[in-house]
Amino acid sequence: MHLSRFLILSLIIISCSSPNESADDQPTLIRVELTTSMGAITLELSDKTPLHRDNFIKLVNDDMYDSIIFHRVLQDFVVQAGEFDSLRQVNLDSSVIEGLDYRVPAEFDSTLFHKRGALGAARTGNPERASSNIQFYIVHRGPRPDSLINKDEERINDMLRLHYVTNAPENKMWLDSINSVLESDNYEAFGAIYDTLSKISEGYEDFDRHSIPEYQREVYRTLGGTPHLDQNYTVFGEVVKGMNVVDSIAAVPVAEGGRPIDQVMILEARILTN
Repeated sequence: MHLSRFLILSLIIISCSSPNESADDQPTLIRVELTTSMGAITLELSDKTPLHRDNFIKLVNDDMYDSIIFHRVLQDFVVQAGEFDSLRQVNLDSSVIEGLDYRVPAEFDSTLFHKRGALGAARTGNPERASSNIQFYIVHRGPRPDSLINKDEERINDMLRLHYVTNAPENKMWLDSINSVLESDNYEAFGAIYDTLSKISEGYEDFDRHSIPEYQREVYRTLGGTPHLDQNYTVFGEVVKGMNVVDSIAAVPVAEGGRPIDQVMILEARILTN
């Protein structure tokens, strides 16, 4: 199933504890090490997105990320892994691949955003904004000026506007059509429906607009990221070590669609013990 062109393919954790709470009282977050053909990357999974965290841990423990490739590498955007074709290439049993036919419900937290190094879940254009069960991406993009952050904020709200219009009761016919064409992999029809709903959504303002907080803007200005994906794609962790490896992966020569000419492998993924 060729979903890659519909997957994006695109983090600061704010403590809710009191100032007097000691570091020992803070929860220990799960870390995962990806040993790649270009070096090691350490990911830290957020406890604010438990469905994505637990799904990722299960996949790691089941060796689902071992010996697969980064199939989509877009310098100054994202590096992405977990496509089904890559799973087939490592000779996984077909029943195992069929068992991945599910989505992870969207989990949005206002403190998790697409800063450089953020770990996000790819998805199709499904109306629920549910995530791919296995595809993930790491944000690579560098600093953004305010002028582009402002445009990114508008893109966020355009996508939110479309989401609420699509799920409005009066548009159930369109919602049913989207689900039908996604089930049949008819992406040409999906594109036509998407264009129609985009036109219908023009001028719609009956939703809570998202405003990028100033502290997040400062991160985007100085560290970088992909703000336009916020509130529409789930962020469930971040790179805490090995961002230089992500930089190296992002710099490899690629063919059409961002597929590396020479394969970049995830050799092994494992849970790190404290």
